[in-house]
Amino acid sequence: MFAHKPVLYQETIEALRIRPDGIYVDGTLGGGGHSFGILQQLSQEGKLIGIDRDEDAIRAASERLAPFAGQAVIIRGNYEDMPVILRGQGIAGADGILLDLGVSSYQLDEAERGFSYREEAPLDMRMDRRDERSAYDVVNGCTEMELFHMIRDYGEDRFAKNIAKHIVAERQKAPIRTTTELAEIVRQAIPAKLREGGGHPAKRTFQAIRIEVNRELDILKDSIDGLIDLLNPEGRLCIITFHSLEDRIVKTAFRRAEDPCICPPDFPVCVCGRKPKGKVITKKPIVSAAEELAENPRAHSAKLRVFEKKG
Repeated sequence: MFAHKPVLYQETIEALRIRPDGIYVDGTLGGGGHSFGILQQLSQEGKLIGIDRDEDAIRAASERLAPFAGQAVIIRGNYEDMPVILRGQGIAGADGILLDLGVSSYQLDEAERGFSYREEAPLDMRMDRRDERSAYDVVNGCTEMELFHMIRDYGEDRFAKNIAKHIVAERQKAPIRTTTELAEIVRQAIPAKLREGGGHPAKRTFQAIRIEVNRELDILKDSIDGLIDLLNPEGRLCIITFHSLEDRIVKTAFRRAEDPCICPPDFPVCVCGRKPKGKVITKKPIVSAAEELAENPRAHSAKLRVFEKKG
């Protein structure tokens, strides 16, 4: 189950600067690892709202956080709806918000979820299985050009054009239904001498399709400003990313929130009227220490960025 210790655990707990009587929101609850750490530092007046779109995560986190039943509220939903979710709880603002992005180890390990290229399963990859669009629909329904852009941009794969071409050629014979079918098609699209080393050849394509199915980058891009607005004065937004595109989105949004002025550089004073929302705490992202890197390979790509709302 979702029992592993989350990435950058101690660094995130410290970055949130938890106030015992504060209100905290974990927008990507997972197994509740970070939330457990937050709740341990809260008094009876403190409160944590945990949000996740994965029903398995909700089930696991509910068990793990059971000792804090009076202080933890667990809701199945998407962090993009956080303003509505908090309003529904009668909460006007939060003292800290956390997002731990990407797919969890549990989701990768559960073969039938279709996230892994190593295990045979139906092409699914939905973090919320109530969503209609699955990886099957993306792989069999997108045009060759759409697949190319997806694999190039979200997977950052230099063989994106050839992979998209191979997918379309194969699905014309019969729909592509399983993870292992897709993984083999991708493998065949990559030159033989380059298949070895650097991980499984399908890794980047699976990442790209997962991001597309779950609208991960779009949701992130559209949510950050609103999450900053939800913070109470001096509240902090902590975001852990595992992908260069995610990190770029967070970095850019935080910079813009710190310095939103769009006046030409030669203007003596600002006339656009845009005011800073706060300050970036992490000029460079926080990354895992050597000890964590040795224990958890997933930690290698993890980056934590922190923004503080102005007082």
